[in-house]
Amino acid sequence: MKLLILSDIHGFSGPLEYILKAFYEENCSMILFLGDALYHGPRNSIDDGYNASRTIEILNSLSDKILAVRGNCDSEVDQMVLDYSLLSDYHMVFDGMRKIFFTHGHIYNRANMPLLNRGDIFASGHTHIAEIEDVKGVIHFNPGSISLPRRNTQASYGIYDGTSLMVKSLEGEILKSKVL
Repeated sequence: MKLLILSDIHGFSGPLEYILKAFYEENCSMILFLGDALYHGPRNSIDDGYNASRTIEILNSLSDKILAVRGNCDSEVDQMVLDYSLLSDYHMVFDGMRKIFFTHGHIYNRANMPLLNRGDIFASGHTHIAEIEDVKGVIHFNPGSISLPRRNTQASYGIYDGTSLMVKSLEGEILKSKVL
């Protein structure tokens, strides 16, 4: 199982074009989308790359490959135009004995963790800052943001292949990695 993990699109279709290409080039089977699909939020400016219509078109072209959760900027009106479910606060994927608990990060986060076992992965977005960190045996993974990275970080996404986790730039450069 090879998963592409992304978060925080916020309606910017340009970076999503890179993700579409990476999905096929990386030979991924599924996309775990950690929320914030269309709306840019009240704290972010609308830049030239904001194109919700094109973002909808790209996401819907992959709808049978997306398992998504609701971000703090997602709502029922977004669900009306998207062909995959995005209103759950979290999902779990199992790879053998390993759980991958994924959520956006505004409800479940380091301060409000679900019960996970050593070797499990807690994946969340929301902060727009990429991270791979082992905390008491649980791997905290944040793929960063593909559209609005923060703290002088690069736009990025994640790859899980069963043996490792990686954060990659939109150009495919490995920014962070961890062997599991």
